[in-house]
Amino acid sequence: MTLGLAESCADRVLAGGRIEREEALAVLAAARHDPWPLLFAADRIRRRLRGRRIFLCSIAPVKLGRCGEDCRWCAQSARWPTGLEPRGLPPGDELVALAREASANGSSHFGLVSSGARLSAAEFEIVSEMAARIRRETGLAVCGSFGSLTPAEARRLADAGFVRYNHNLETSARHFPRVCSTHSYEDRVRTGRAVLGAGMELCAGGILGIGEADEDRVDLALAVRDLGSHVVPLNFLHPIPGTPLAHAEPIPPMEILSIVAMFRLVLPDRILKLAGGRERNLRGLQALMFMAGADSTMVGNYLTTTGRPAAEDLAMIRDLGLAPASGDA
Repeated sequence: MTLGLAESCADRVLAGGRIEREEALAVLAAARHDPWPLLFAADRIRRRLRGRRIFLCSIAPVKLGRCGEDCRWCAQSARWPTGLEPRGLPPGDELVALAREASANGSSHFGLVSSGARLSAAEFEIVSEMAARIRRETGLAVCGSFGSLTPAEARRLADAGFVRYNHNLETSARHFPRVCSTHSYEDRVRTGRAVLGAGMELCAGGILGIGEADEDRVDLALAVRDLGSHVVPLNFLHPIPGTPLAHAEPIPPMEILSIVAMFRLVLPDRILKLAGGRERNLRGLQALMFMAGADSTMVGNYLTTTGRPAAEDLAMIRDLGLAPASGDA
């Protein structure tokens, strides 16, 4: 059943069909006993529909810490004693230098990321000016992640030249209230719709390893598919001391790969990106993320944790016979 189910799902996807909730749950259940058929199926889809290109992106914080939200995994929440030192908007020269480094490392997109529920009007103007300078001096496409947006705010960012906006759904609608109470799942969906309505690409995925079940993982995949996310980042919990999830049990590496593969079966035509926590959680199996269906990864550092050297990621990609994509992601 394991081999036949994963293969039949891949066959249907490659013929233009799609798999639904019960099948996605079934392939995850089967993968607990033998993950390889699911990985092989996801690799078939990735090779046929996504090719050899691996899309790279990098991010930099424009405001760090002092967040009033209570996301239970986040080091930036002012509610948790994480010891994070807050910082405000950095000098433009600093961001341009980071963007140049990202470009040298093969990134096509550079994301400006802010803590907090939303930006003030003055901060909107500053990040818009920063984005224009980064585009002008590096040629990189600039993305934003500044919390909740109204449709008018989304249009302002699009008019300022932001091409993509990240606003993760994080988990399923069912599980969301268990990990965040200061805003709702529907709030996040509304921002995603505002982004799409303004003509920007939507980057929306979630974080795994926060106490969710397989049903939540599948429902997240279906939700971002239905919302219309262009890029689906998958983060895996890096437990931060002081947060409520500091002692959460990590997901085993092969189970992580099975989750990635399920997302590829559900989302055959989207950019599937492994981001925060991949180094810590996949350890020596990082190269298998592409066999599991990923066609994108973040290079360089994250917001409050460090990544491995970009040269190691680039060498891994080339050693696999894959190629960093050009700026057309």
